[in-house]
Amino acid sequence: MGNQTPLFSHHCRHFCLRVLVFGWLVLAPFARAESAPDFSVVTNLVQSWVDKNYYSGCGLLAAKDDQIILERCFGNFAPDQVVFIASSGKWLAAATIMTLVDEGKLSLEDHPSKWLPEFKNDPKDQATLRQLLSHTSGYEPYQPADKPVDRYQTLTESVAHLLPLPLKFQPGEHFDYGGLAMQVAGRMAEVAGGKDWETLFQARIAHPLRMTNTHFIPVDAGGGHSPMLGGGARSTLRDYAKFLKMIASDGVFNGKQILSEKSTREMQSDQVRGALVKAGEFVERVRGAKHTSIYGLGEWREEINVQSQAVLISSPSWAGAYPWIDRMCGAYGFFIAHVDGAGVGRDKFSGFYSSPVLALMVRTVLLEKHDSKAKQ
Repeated sequence: MGNQTPLFSHHCRHFCLRVLVFGWLVLAPFARAESAPDFSVVTNLVQSWVDKNYYSGCGLLAAKDDQIILERCFGNFAPDQVVFIASSGKWLAAATIMTLVDEGKLSLEDHPSKWLPEFKNDPKDQATLRQLLSHTSGYEPYQPADKPVDRYQTLTESVAHLLPLPLKFQPGEHFDYGGLAMQVAGRMAEVAGGKDWETLFQARIAHPLRMTNTHFIPVDAGGGHSPMLGGGARSTLRDYAKFLKMIASDGVFNGKQILSEKSTREMQSDQVRGALVKAGEFVERVRGAKHTSIYGLGEWREEINVQSQAVLISSPSWAGAYPWIDRMCGAYGFFIAHVDGAGVGRDKFSGFYSSPVLALMVRTVLLEKHDSKAKQ
């Protein structure tokens, strides 16, 4: 009997060890799992916009560390629904042009006449490509009320119709948000790149990023009209999120360099460069910021740090679409919608000024989650 006790103890210890190991393997994943951030305060606000009949439907996506942390559709919306995104296309257009800059086919210091001889000796030729993309060119921001709406068949026609317009300001003097100057930038890109705008965009941005449902043409249901770089793109919730992923990763998408890091940083840097910014401009209105370095190339610099580096960048649209990248919390997001409800006029609702609140709400949730985790 005395010899049985050690054998029994050995088996007991072995059995207990197996139980402990098994329990660890089963329970450890649950112990390590983190609860998902609670975005209900964000989704409740968006749902209220639908309930108030500002939008018949819309979608919201947010991602952090290459992982989608929020994706939800509201009303009659679907994740792959194609929607007119208006000025959110400015970011796409600038990125397309910067791929040509990366290849040395264009320079941000080029003047229109280098590629478009019709601008030679024209006062508007004083503007550079950099100024055309940063709303500091001095051009009229939109077609004047007594002129034809910019709905032509090609960028060539579009540029021909804006060519007679006088300079509104001297290039570099004023920041004047609009879209006409981008038409000239787009035509310069067509000549330098040897292809029409839609082909350039598809080959350089949309196809590499697998944005299969994003286009600049047709501009409207009639089709065939000149691509409006500053306000004519269409996209989907998931398509645009791929673009944001690329920009947030300094130009890399799925291991491939689509846009150089230098160009992504150039787009995010101050391109206003001392031009006069009128009071109440977008950044001041939505963020209360008084700094004047509010714009890069095709994107707003909503927030900057003490080194004047952009930490919150975006490209909002009047239709409500709002893409953003928030480097403060390492997240990006996209709200896609088209203001079309009967409640818009009644409540004087503006998607352009309302959508940006989503970026800070998502940031707050993520930072509170981080703080809560740190205290545990």
